[in-house]
Amino acid sequence: MAIAGTEISESLVKRTVKPELLAPAGDRTCLIAAVENGADAVYFGLQRHNARARAANFDGADLPDVMTLLHRRGVRGYVTLNTLVFPRELADLEETLRHLVESGVDAVIVQDLGLVRLIRALTPDLEIHASTQMSITSIEGIRLARELGCSRVILARELSLAEIGRIGRNAELPLEVFVHGALCVAYSGQCLTSEALGGRSANRGECAQACRMPYEIVCDGELQNLDDVRYLLSPQDLAAFDLIPELIDLGVASLKIEGRLKAPEYVANITQHYRRAIDAAWAGHPVEFSARDVREMELSFSRGFSHGFLDGNNHKVLVRGDHAKKRGIFLGRVTEVAGPGIRLDLTAPVKPGDGLVFDAEQGDEVPEQGGRVYEVLRVTRERGRRPAPEPAGLSAGPAELRFGQHDLDPRRIRPGQRVWKTDDPELTRRLRKTFEGPERRKVELDIAVRAVVGEPLRLEGRTATGREACCESDAPLDRAERQEATELTLRDQLDRLGGSIYQLREVNATIEGGPMVPKSLLNALRRDLVAKLDEEASHPAPRSLAVEPVLPALRSGATSFRPDPALATEAPSLSVLCRDTNQVEAAVAAGIKTIYVDYQDIKRYKEAVAVARREAVALFIATPRIQKPSESNLFRYLEKQGADGLLVRNAGGLYFCAERGIPFVADFSLNASNELTVELLKARGALRVTASYDLCFEQLEDLMAAVPSPWLEIVIHQQIPMFHMEHCVFCAVLSPGTDKTNCGRPCDDHDVKLRDRVGKEHPLKADVGCRNTLFNAVPQSAAEYLPRLLAKRSRHLRIEFLDDGPEAVERTISLYTNAIAGRSDARSLWRELKATSRYGVTRGSLSIL
Repeated sequence: MAIAGTEISESLVKRTVKPELLAPAGDRTCLIAAVENGADAVYFGLQRHNARARAANFDGADLPDVMTLLHRRGVRGYVTLNTLVFPRELADLEETLRHLVESGVDAVIVQDLGLVRLIRALTPDLEIHASTQMSITSIEGIRLARELGCSRVILARELSLAEIGRIGRNAELPLEVFVHGALCVAYSGQCLTSEALGGRSANRGECAQACRMPYEIVCDGELQNLDDVRYLLSPQDLAAFDLIPELIDLGVASLKIEGRLKAPEYVANITQHYRRAIDAAWAGHPVEFSARDVREMELSFSRGFSHGFLDGNNHKVLVRGDHAKKRGIFLGRVTEVAGPGIRLDLTAPVKPGDGLVFDAEQGDEVPEQGGRVYEVLRVTRERGRRPAPEPAGLSAGPAELRFGQHDLDPRRIRPGQRVWKTDDPELTRRLRKTFEGPERRKVELDIAVRAVVGEPLRLEGRTATGREACCESDAPLDRAERQEATELTLRDQLDRLGGSIYQLREVNATIEGGPMVPKSLLNALRRDLVAKLDEEASHPAPRSLAVEPVLPALRSGATSFRPDPALATEAPSLSVLCRDTNQVEAAVAAGIKTIYVDYQDIKRYKEAVAVARREAVALFIATPRIQKPSESNLFRYLEKQGADGLLVRNAGGLYFCAERGIPFVADFSLNASNELTVELLKARGALRVTASYDLCFEQLEDLMAAVPSPWLEIVIHQQIPMFHMEHCVFCAVLSPGTDKTNCGRPCDDHDVKLRDRVGKEHPLKADVGCRNTLFNAVPQSAAEYLPRLLAKRSRHLRIEFLDDGPEAVERTISLYTNAIAGRSDARSLWRELKATSRYGVTRGSLSIL
């Protein structure tokens, strides 16, 4: 498949190193399945601090054994520490990191910027891979990762091949790209949905998969009829096996398979197919996948396959909308229910023993059912002829399927229902054979033999994975009286490695003086050499490791701060974020002196600036949360609007402001959840740092105790931005177009909400980059925590508005202003706020422990 766009095709990155195939391991069996099926590296999590808390994971005590297992086979092991870190966890994480270093872990995958600082202070030798949850979509994001000490960047999954190529040409770090598996609809690291709705943070590995739930579209107050399209936010799975040659040509260093929650059969299946694709492409051969190959991958797990965003944005393709579960292979639609048999025209093979599922239809009036096929019968077109059994199954054409007596109820099956093959026991057995039983994957071994009369027999071994060992006999060799050693006889004996993981590749023999080499001696030395090579794998390479704890020194930047004593008696400042100029004017009328603006139409920022100049109010313009390679000019446009500064939401904004001396506030999307991250952002020039929305109130108090209060800004009232998506629901559902070039921008003309299963309608907005944000229908308030915030001398508090009219803006500001000034109490504030909102208010994530 050709790469779209002349920009890449004219300037491909030169292929220098064969890309790594990186496979997931949710437990030890999955790890072995990855190794035996050709992975170059595996990634896995510990019981805590990883973004797949529901996986079995590893307990940490077995790490030395796990790393020895991997290193014996020439496979690298990466531990996922890819969650946000709270202040109380830092000391424990330092101890965990020491254990990882000593256990020989090859790299850690990290989301939290403060944790990156902690690792690099602890050791310069442990590789740090910047997680996809850092939302890195630009060269500036890579620059930040490199400056902090990362050695690899895992790009966001929302980038196209063209964008990866543009980034890669200027990247100073190797790039890793996802090529297969489930896709999140939201940017990883920017999804607050599970946190907002149920207190299960995706940034803490507890995603509740709200994107896989059904939603309805409410446009301008009217419910839209979308027929069977209900899963508006559930993407098809990524499958880029046919794009491997292009990714290799772009110089991508690592190709990653998603799936730490998947079964070992999935890991074996997908790993072996991508191993074949990478090897073929690297050798210059076509990457060819048969229909059977694709069906086998679909059977292991599939919600439908697509290229995700690698082909660019096509909002009609990414999300099908008609289902959200694993479905496997589409077999066809029911044509008839014939007593105990169910008939359909097959589009793919099915045989007795296969597992099938029948989709729910007509708004769940016809339930989903499934079971194992008991019998497959061929249906002919001739009238009066009975179906004939087909023990081996059928691949196409009219068929009748029969099931076990209690598997499903044929009376509840309806013509037109879709039928999917979800399990193939024969395939499962074949996949299990690849990782059960004795080790199958071999490590190539070269042996140099020195057989010289009067010297000990010496063997030196070097594996293709770089392990080396040598051994020699106790006594010197004698001259042979009848049968002297030859290279052929030596190779024949050294090649008997069947009981080991090694496979002899080359023998380099030095033979002098006609020596006699007894087979028993050669066998003993060969076994000794193998044992030493295995032992070598259990000894990690030496690494530097700080002797004393490093956390106290890292924390000293915050603890050494000396605030102005005059601030101790000063009342906290209340700032407001507005999304239209009417709100700005209402906020000014209510006495607010610091205003942030975040408009969908950025051409209207001049209106807000004019109001601010007239009223002597400080105005900051919010940057988008995501910056792609073609969007750097947007910062220059925002700078020209004449505001007092920017509310920065990504790494590009950090560098832009720092290099031009533009005042800025670091916003929530930079995920500052501990003092090391806050201090980093302050050191980069931030006036203030917005506390992460992942912090409950007790964790927020810990952060407030760890950093000077003037450094932090705390949002005390808002509708939490839940999903932040490259996928545009407006385009997918309300437009005949496929992307922003031809969608007609329905987002400019329509008020759209997504109605969830309990009837709440969540507002949907598009930003200047056409990225969508779904906001919680229910405002979150810190009203009940306000006395404790004030007691902690919080200096900077913020209210954020969404669709609120001017009267609601003034009223809300007045309620909070009175509470801050002591003119009303927290309970009264809470009651008043509940009475003013359609859905009331919630404590939201602030109350979650």
